[in-house]
Amino acid sequence: MKKNNQNLTDEQKLVLFQEGTEPPGSSDLNNEKREGSYHCANCGIKLFDSITKYESGSGWPSFYKSLPDVFEMKTDYLLGYARTEYHCKNCGGHHGHIFDDGPKPTGKRYCNNGICLIFKEKI
Repeated sequence: MKKNNQNLTDEQKLVLFQEGTEPPGSSDLNNEKREGSYHCANCGIKLFDSITKYESGSGWPSFYKSLPDVFEMKTDYLLGYARTEYHCKNCGGHHGHIFDDGPKPTGKRYCNNGICLIFKEKI
């Protein structure tokens, strides 16, 4: 596992390493429409391409597909039922949960905490 980024805010550390959740609608990335890519705020690894981002109405940046082999999954029961949680495979940072209510072609919704992402515009 990669070393933690020393420049993370306390809120980022809470979400990434204590599996917290940012408030819905709080991320500026919800409205991000430019072409580019989304990277882990802790280690910088590229996780999503902007083409896979969509408006889910959930209040968090959502994607129907991640890049291959960038996440590890685990099941959490924090809310009393099973949910699939995903973590950056490179640094272990918690990013969010994946659900089966997304659009085609995958039917998946990666519901990501925006605070855990860095957007890099395509140049």
